[in-house]
Amino acid sequence: MSPLMPSSRSSRECERERTRTRTRVRAHAAWPVLLSLAMACAPGNTAAGQQPPPNQTGAQADTLDPSFVPPGFGSLKQDDIALKVAPSSGLQVRAIPLDERFIRLLSPDSYSALRELVASKQPALTTVRERNRLPSYSLWYVSFFALEQGETRFSPQEFVINNTGRDFRPIDILPLSSGFGEYRLKQREVQSALFIFDGQIDLNQPTSAMMEGSPSVTDWGRVMQRVDRERALVRSRAATGAKKP
Repeated sequence: MSPLMPSSRSSRECERERTRTRTRVRAHAAWPVLLSLAMACAPGNTAAGQQPPPNQTGAQADTLDPSFVPPGFGSLKQDDIALKVAPSSGLQVRAIPLDERFIRLLSPDSYSALRELVASKQPALTTVRERNRLPSYSLWYVSFFALEQGETRFSPQEFVINNTGRDFRPIDILPLSSGFGEYRLKQREVQSALFIFDGQIDLNQPTSAMMEGSPSVTDWGRVMQRVDRERALVRSRAATGAKKP
């Protein structure tokens, strides 16, 4: 037999080796794909499983959170969930959290009006969020009202929310009324804006506000009692299909 001609046994071994090599190559090529599939399917890493930090405006309700109730069945007024401050200057400040878990408890008209207000400012809110790299934010509707005759000045940046042992100052302010930027009010005039705070504000914790050194006059504990009671009523109304009384 010529030395250049392999034996039949050597041919079989070579074929087996080629088969094993092709298998290893295919497995190696498929490994990145398999790895990416494993990562995508792992608990907590799927797109559906990932829960981004909640936007407290409530663009979508987390159905796992019992604080969310069906909209359209609430009966509360805006004052029922508001923080109020009355500085000595004759200024009155009212701040309403635009958290979906709270505004769904308002009457249907109030709820719709606030939802439409937030929707109209969504592009600006998105810009603020991206510019400040906020994983989440807490949005408030804040109005300033003057009681005294003459001119009352105010500084919106002095409105501070105290929550979880921290003072939160507005990250940004989106005016809603035409004269807001003048920072002054005539008697019985109202100026309003959307205030954007850090999303770490937890409304289930004791919450207060301060303006010009004056603390809020709102008892947040009573607000939460009112909120919890209304949530139970809303669930009952939704179960029977009844609207507010």
